Amino acid sequence: MSIPDAFGFSTDLAHFGEEIKHHGAVIDPIYQNTTFVFDSMEELHEALFDNPGGPPYHYSRVGNPSTDLLERKLAHFEGGESCKVFAAGMTAVAFAVFASVKAGDHVVSVDGIYGPAKSFLTEFLAKFGVTCSIVDGRDTAAVMAACQTNTTLIYLESPTSNTFRLQDVPAICAFARLRGIKTIVDSTYNTPLHMKPLAQGADVVIQSLSKYYGGHANAMGGAVIGSASFISGLTNNEIPMMGGLLPPFQAWLFTQGSRTLKVRLKQHEATANAVAAWLERQPEVRVVHHVGLESYAQRDVFLRTMSGSSGIFSFETVTQDRAKVMAFCDRLKLFGRGIGWGAFESLVVAYELRPCDYESPSWFVRLYCGLEDAEDLIADLAQAIVELR
Repeated sequence: MSIPDAFGFSTDLAHFGEEIKHHGAVIDPIYQNTTFVFDSMEELHEALFDNPGGPPYHYSRVGNPSTDLLERKLAHFEGGESCKVFAAGMTAVAFAVFASVKAGDHVVSVDGIYGPAKSFLTEFLAKFGVTCSIVDGRDTAAVMAACQTNTTLIYLESPTSNTFRLQDVPAICAFARLRGIKTIVDSTYNTPLHMKPLAQGADVVIQSLSKYYGGHANAMGGAVIGSASFISGLTNNEIPMMGGLLPPFQAWLFTQGSRTLKVRLKQHEATANAVAAWLERQPEVRVVHHVGLESYAQRDVFLRTMSGSSGIFSFETVTQDRAKVMAFCDRLKLFGRGIGWGAFESLVVAYELRPCDYESPSWFVRLYCGLEDAEDLIADLAQAIVELR
């Protein structure tokens, strides 16, 4: 039987990059060391100056076999040329943005992105003379119109955190490429199973590995995937100065977590679709923001840009009484009150949000559906929803 040149996504998740088995072990070892030694000074110099990220490796602050395996896998899954993994998702955001702007540049970002990322773009970068405009990403024309002569970056997150609004990623990226503007897409919600932004014209993809790639709430990390030249620039410039790479043990955990990504994400998707559909029928709920629903406001964009939904969504309550919203969240038994998501456990968090500058604030309850049975999660919501009456 001949071996095919390309495998399916599940097979790649299980095996890609692991053609060599160390002593026959089905799982690669963890290279939990800082320093690598060489037989000669010439070999050390080659590692230091010719290929600083390795192999051959010289110091784990810039490269390590355990992180390298994960990086090769992630680049392959996203359809990118190269990847670097970092100690947290926000570290990945910071490095990707730093590599894309300089003093005097302007950034366009869609509204509703992950809160710390928005603060980084609008407040932290201002210290270095970089300005940022925030626009409603649902309006593609508005994103384009916000670009200035000094715009060097458009930052996208589709769907956005908490409000779950989409952008027309292919159209925006095509416009940006014609203008010589770099595009970064945070695609943590999707993973490459449901969306590959690089194939839709994006320059750089960010993944918070702490979410679906980990899947077990036991490791934090982030990834930047893009062209070989972009990642090489990170390796030669930002990384030696600031460090921040993912440690070997966490890289090993994410490599193991990635093997079951597809089966877990399909379970999260099916459960969230069932829970969201139930909530949509409840009189205490004003609107459910879930891209997996046929009633979703941007259903056409979803069908054009994504191949599936995920386990997290939000809904707006009819009541705007803070005490009632908090009581609803507190009464839940299976949904833990927490801000993380992407692992096995279901979570709830409530925010009073102003989705865009021109919209009034409203209470959003964000639900993440873990690996529990959908029927049990619905029963838990049913016994708690009386608090919203």
